[in-house]
Formats: sequence, structure tokens, C-alpha cells
Amino acid sequence: TMGLGALSLTVSGRGGATKQSATDRPNIVLIMSDDMGFSDIGCYGGEIRTPTLDSLADTGIRFTQFYNTARCCPTRASLLTGLYPHQAGVGHMMGDRGVYGYRGDLNRNCLTIAEVLKRAGYSTYMTGKWHVTRFIRPQGPKHNWPLQRGFDRFFGTIHGAGSFYDPNTLTRDNTMIPPGENFYYTNAISDNAAKFIHEHHTDAPFFMYVAYTAAHWPMHALPEDIARYKGRYDKGWDELRKERHARMIEKGLVSEKWPLTPRDPYVPSWEEEDLKKWQARRMEVYAAMAESMDRGIGRIVKALEKKGKLDNTLIFFLQDNGGCAEEYGS
Repeated sequence: TMGLGALSLTVSGRGGATKQSATDRPNIVLIMSDDMGFSDIGCYGGEIRTPTLDSLADTGIRFTQFYNTARCCPTRASLLTGLYPHQAGVGHMMGDRGVYGYRGDLNRNCLTIAEVLKRAGYSTYMTGKWHVTRFIRPQGPKHNWPLQRGFDRFFGTIHGAGSFYDPNTLTRDNTMIPPGENFYYTNAISDNAAKFIHEHHTDAPFFMYVAYTAAHWPMHALPEDIARYKGRYDKGWDELRKERHARMIEKGLVSEKWPLTPRDPYVPSWEEEDLKKWQARRMEVYAAMAESMDRGIGRIVKALEKKGKLDNTLIFFLQDNGGCAEEYGS
């Protein structure tokens, strides 16, 4: 089977191996972050505070060999369909190259997870980033928007990236909407996911896809979250890499026989970096974005607990690719 999506995955749920009735089938919550590195979160050796994900990892499974396409759109197409991205029509980004496999639009030769599970009696919900169609205009074609590809309810963005305070193409179901006051996209994704769980009033199991834009550029985080990381990155990325490598060895994620990989040749040593304060600040904001996501996942877990559904729910966490390769937007 082709590995899909990203580098980390955690599973929660204590269902037994006995044959289950239709109403006992597990709920599935599939959570994906955007442009994060393998060692960013705490349970993979990172210094970022991610207590919810760490807790899920402690009672679940951590994968150390997992594959993605190194680009967000193809990874999402594969994750949603179980196919290679070219088979799903999304071989690269959202441009139409006029060649099968590179149309920038999820094709109809595939079914999404939501379309399959809906036929099997599941309710299907999604919050967050869609990014598998080039048709993003409010009055344009919507044949590949979430509700047209198997989801019962949707809150999120059709487009791939944008402001966390006023995101491009913010949509509820099939209608684009304004963000409202005191809006922060990461919180909105989490809160709407929790809302969908609270409002799930049937005996049917549900599938929920939660696709965060954290920690994709632009670097937008709430001031109180950024403040918690003040000074944490002043030692720079060379020291940070050594710290993470040591923790990964301690956690058994990598072998102590494996030396630390060479620094990216396009990145200077911390000593040679001219904009140390700016770079340290960027890392503080990045960490804050990830911590906010983890806190939101905690609210999703609490919603499952309150509904009495946590013990019969599979929770997966993964990333669409490694850290962002582009500098702009930060």
C-alpha cells in the first residue's frame, strides 16, 4: 500500500477485535497539518508544546517510515482517494497543464474517502483546507468542492493558503462567508470540528477530515501564544537541530548510529546569519502556530469525550509534506 500524506501518525481508540454492529463501527478523525517538519511536535523530538498530540502518541502508534509527495495538493489528492496523485488528476499544483494527471482538479475516475464512507452509512464532515480544485470562484463551478465530493458539512477554505485572520475563499458548505470578528483560522477550524461532533445526533458513525493550514505561511499567530516562546530560539537552528536529534535518539525514533544530517546548503550557519533577531522571531511565531493547532485538537478530543465517543474513535495525525521550501509569505 502506498504511504499517504506525511511523516507522523497517531491512533487513539480501544475497540476490541470482536465483530462490530453497524452502530459500533468506529468514528474516524483524520487530522492533517500543513508544511511541518518531522521533528516539530513534542512526541517526535520537538521543543514545541504539543501536549494533546503527545498524549495521543503515548496511547497510540507513532510511525517512523511514512511517505508523502512533498507537495500539498498531490498529497491531499492521494490521501482523499487512496490513489497516486496523477491518477486522481493532481500531479502537481492547481494549474491545468492540459495533460491527464496534471489538470489541477480532482477527477471523476476516483472516489474520495467521504464518498465511499457515506455509502457505507457514515456521516461525513470536514473543516479546513481543501486545495484539490482550481475552481475557487464563489459563482463558478463547484463540482469538486467538499459537498460535491461526499461531505455532509464543510467549513474551511477551497484555496490553498492565505491570511489566518481573513482567509481567501472561506466557505461554509457551498457558500463563501466573511470571517467575522476576532477570527483566527486555526481556532475556527478546531471549533467548527468540535461543533460538528456536538451536533452529530444520529447513531451512525462519522468520518471527519480536519485539515489545518498551520504552520504554512504566512506566519500568523496570536500574541499570547508567541509570547510563550520568547527567547527560546535565540541559540539558533544549529543548536536546535542538535537538541532535536538527541531527543529523537532518546525516544527511539532514530538510531544513535545515524549521524545528524548536514545542514541545508542553502541555509547559513547560525553564526553567519545576519538577521538573527528576525529569524528567531519567525521560529517563535511558527512554534506558536503549531501549539495553537495542538490546543484546538485538544478541544476536538474533549468534544469526543463529552459525547462518549472517544473510546470508539480512530484519531490520525499526519503532515502533508515537510517544512515549507519557500521563503515568501513569512
